Amino acid sequence: MELLAVASGVGREVVRLTAEGDSALFQINFFQVIIAAANFVVFLVLIWTFAFKPVSKMLSDRRERIEQGLKDAEQARRDRENAESERVATLTEARREANDILARAQKVAQETRDADITATKEELERLRGRAAAEIEAEKSRAIADVRAEVADLALLAAGRVVGETMSDARQRRLVEEFLSGSAVKGSAAKGSKG
Repeated sequence: MELLAVASGVGREVVRLTAEGDSALFQINFFQVIIAAANFVVFLVLIWTFAFKPVSKMLSDRRERIEQGLKDAEQARRDRENAESERVATLTEARREANDILARAQKVAQETRDADITATKEELERLRGRAAAEIEAEKSRAIADVRAEVADLALLAAGRVVGETMSDARQRRLVEEFLSGSAVKGSAAKGSKG
């Protein structure tokens, strides 16, 4: 309320001074108003030209840089995600190829091993056959040697028993008959044992 009283007191004093005729205290000088307005306009133009335009341009540039930075960050994020997916795809492909190579190597190794085993078995069979043939030949040779020795011993014994000498042709014929008979008996004995 006191403020209202002060304001009304100031208003009465202004009215009193105006009524007294002292118009010098409160006059409106239009020239001064126009000069002040012109000064304000010039000052506004100068501020606009030298302060607001550069600041506005600087803010606009900064906004564009920030927007570009955000776009670049988004692009970098997408690129990183793409690179990650490509890396995973590449690793998956590399693992698959490695498994294929390993499977082929194992298959080749198994085939080589099987071929080596087959070749070794064939070589063993061949060696076994050759050894059996050699044993049979050695056996035949040993039997022939034993027959020849038995024949010589039999002739010598027969010559001592008979006391006379026999001709070579007659001795040989007797030995061959003896051996033929003993060979038939030996074969029959082997057949009855088997």
